[in-house]
Amino acid sequence: MRLEAITWERLAGELTERILAPAPGPDAGGRDASEPTWRRVLIDGAPVAGGGRLAAAVAEELRLRGRSAVVVDAAGFLRAASLRYEFGRRDPDAYRESWWDVSALWREVLTPLDPGGTGRVLPDLWDRELDRATRSAYVELPPGGVLLLHGVFLLGRWFPADLVVHLSLSAGALARRTPAEWQWTLPAFAGYAADERPEEVADVVVRVDHAERPAWNGGAVRRP
Repeated sequence: MRLEAITWERLAGELTERILAPAPGPDAGGRDASEPTWRRVLIDGAPVAGGGRLAAAVAEELRLRGRSAVVVDAAGFLRAASLRYEFGRRDPDAYRESWWDVSALWREVLTPLDPGGTGRVLPDLWDRELDRATRSAYVELPPGGVLLLHGVFLLGRWFPADLVVHLSLSAGALARRTPAEWQWTLPAFAGYAADERPEEVADVVVRVDHAERPAWNGGAVRRP
């Protein structure tokens, strides 16, 4: 894969352009030219990859262009500790497969933005530190608004998306940047890379081996 250097600021602008690009009309594939009511963007990557930073920067770009945006961190949809730690606190397979409340993400974040949906998005559900529900209020995303969902292991779950961004780290860079207390998660990321092949699936791939010197593949918007 050919990558070119890019700044985080320019990357946020480029992604915003892709998010706002109109869907192709009938002459470009026989599909309806009308835009979807909302746009959904997935930013997939390890916790140290900077997904939250990128999501916030894109949200700001969207707001500057008159579009509402809501940023949701998948880490706010963890399952209760009793379920996460059923097989121990440091089980890589459980970390990948069982820590996140995928059903809640569908129900509270993604499905409300289906055509004809309510547009009411829950920004988070579970407080990991207190191990209890956050009781956060729903956010009303107006028509034309954009959801930016960032987190780990987002691919392979059939989440609907108008744009998928993967923040990629080499195995060596991921190991160097992952704190010592989280080194046990590295096999989970290796398995995810092998099984889901995110660099092949994502519309946009951003290599973040060096946190302040990202590089990207230029990206191409995937259309349904």
